[in-house]
Amino acid sequence: MGFLFYKPNIFWRCTPISNAKELQINEAIKEKSIRVIGPDGEQLGIMSSEAALAKAYDEGYDLVMMAANAEPPVCKIMDYGKYRFECEKREKEARKKQQVVEVKEIQLSYRIDTHDFETKVKHAVRFLTDGNKVRVVLRFKGREMSHVAMGSEIMTKFEDACAEYGTADKKPVLDGRLMSMVLAPIKPAKK
Repeated sequence: MGFLFYKPNIFWRCTPISNAKELQINEAIKEKSIRVIGPDGEQLGIMSSEAALAKAYDEGYDLVMMAANAEPPVCKIMDYGKYRFECEKREKEARKKQQVVEVKEIQLSYRIDTHDFETKVKHAVRFLTDGNKVRVVLRFKGREMSHVAMGSEIMTKFEDACAEYGTADKKPVLDGRLMSMVLAPIKPAKK
């Protein structure tokens, strides 16, 4: 953050404040006439950018261009550092509330044994209850390609075993030597 130096009725900022949205502030505003809004939200009217900048500096605030496309452009007198802090705080809260869905993968074989199958189903149920999607892959090796029908039966059986926790987002599809499907978690009913 830049430091403000005081000279009678004039402030200079050592380092310019930059923002990702690139709002024009203080000396960067080159418009001849602008509509000015005060720090409390009251309309101050249309004035030159120099007069508005002097008024902002007199009150210890920054002049920020809020709507550059308006006719005349709209600028607000505000504490720009506080404004940026509040914007970053809102963005951080939004990111915190955002849920990231991962896709977990479970690999099967068409010759899978009962206990191994149940273990894989338990893993899939755990992933689905955590809110993640599950990609189920059945890999065919060598001559196993002649048993694609048995592979699709296993995939259907796997889908039925997980039916209470997830639904098929993408039905089983054979792609080369891989048969895959995607299970999505069932959203809990809102009360």
